[in-house]
Amino acid sequence: MNSLRIFLLFALFSISLSHEPFNSHLLPRPLILEYPQESSEEIQLECTSWRFGVEANNLGPWKTIPVACAEYVKDYMTGRAYEIDLERVANEAAIYARTVELSADGNDVWVFDVDETLLSNLPYYAEHGWLPRNLLSFCWKDSGVCGRWRHALGAMAATVRCHLEVFDEMEFAKWVEKATAPAIGSSLKLYEVVQSLGFKTFLLTGRSENQRSVTVENLINAGFQNWDKLILR
Repeated sequence: MNSLRIFLLFALFSISLSHEPFNSHLLPRPLILEYPQESSEEIQLECTSWRFGVEANNLGPWKTIPVACAEYVKDYMTGRAYEIDLERVANEAAIYARTVELSADGNDVWVFDVDETLLSNLPYYAEHGWLPRNLLSFCWKDSGVCGRWRHALGAMAATVRCHLEVFDEMEFAKWVEKATAPAIGSSLKLYEVVQSLGFKTFLLTGRSENQRSVTVENLINAGFQNWDKLILR
């Protein structure tokens, strides 16, 4: 009789379980990190907001980027979006240049930066990390990503540890010596428009004076000709 009671109790328990939704947490399983499904979309929104804030100069001085945005910045810089942004700015600048009535004294000057304005350094970052000079520094804290980024990263935040990657001036200087930086296409078109309108062209760069010859070589090889002055640090 006792055996029959035990059998009936087990049968009822089995029937009860069969009507419950399956819950994998009831079963033993390996320890794994579960990533929230919304994390990717949340990070995309956060990084887009951060980028717009930087571009609009609404964030004030900053030295680091959010850790979650490293891949976002890489995708932006190497994708079509960055190219479209460059083209839009160059086109607007060309429209403005055509509205300027130049004086007869020949003193109307258009000033260009060199790195990431006329010349692209993306080939360098393809070898040394994908974040541009002023972005190539990001920091993790021992407790994970601070503030609102912790919510976006979810379980991933638990795996983050303190790390700092700093832009390497020496490595970049070695790359500059190769004089192989390609032209930014939209900037080259703007450069040619400005010169055709009669502006003098001054080039201003943070490169050191001892890099003048390789900078001149690189600019000429990239298609930039006949500037009026090249000012180095």
